[in-house]
Amino acid sequence: MLLGSLMLLASCRQGIVYSAFSTMESEEWHIDSVARFEFPVADTSIDYRILVYVRHTECYPYQNMWLFLGDSLHRDTIEFYLADERGNWLGDRHHGFIEMPVLYEERKHYPDTGTYLLDIQHGMRDTLLRGITDIGVEVLKTEN
Repeated sequence: MLLGSLMLLASCRQGIVYSAFSTMESEEWHIDSVARFEFPVADTSIDYRILVYVRHTECYPYQNMWLFLGDSLHRDTIEFYLADERGNWLGDRHHGFIEMPVLYEERKHYPDTGTYLLDIQHGMRDTLLRGITDIGVEVLKTEN
C-alpha cells in the first residue's frame, strides 16, 4: 500500500504551484523552530494537493514523526512513519539523506485568491530533534 501511495505521489508532480524547503542548521530541528511557507493561490475553481517533505539522515533516532501544521486559523497534528517495523528507511535516498513525502491534504480548496501560509513544527518530545536536514512543502493543482 505504501509503495502504491509513493507511486501515486510521484505521478502527481505535474501542476506544481509551489515548492520550497527550509534547511535545519546542524541537522537539528529545535522544538521552538517553525518552518514557515507562504504560497500563492491564483485559481479558486480547483482543489490543491499539499505534500510535506521530510529530509533526514540515518542519525534520525525514531521510526515515526509527529508534526503540527497549520496557520493562524487552523491547526492539525499528523503522525507518519519514516521507517518500517524492521528499521528500514522509507522514502528516497539522495546524496546521504532520505527524503520522505507525506500527503497532508488530498483536496484542499481555497475560497479566495492570495497568499496562504503553512507553518510546520515538530511535535516530538526531544528539544533538539537530531538528523533532520530539511522540511519542505509542495502545492499541486489537482484534477477535478
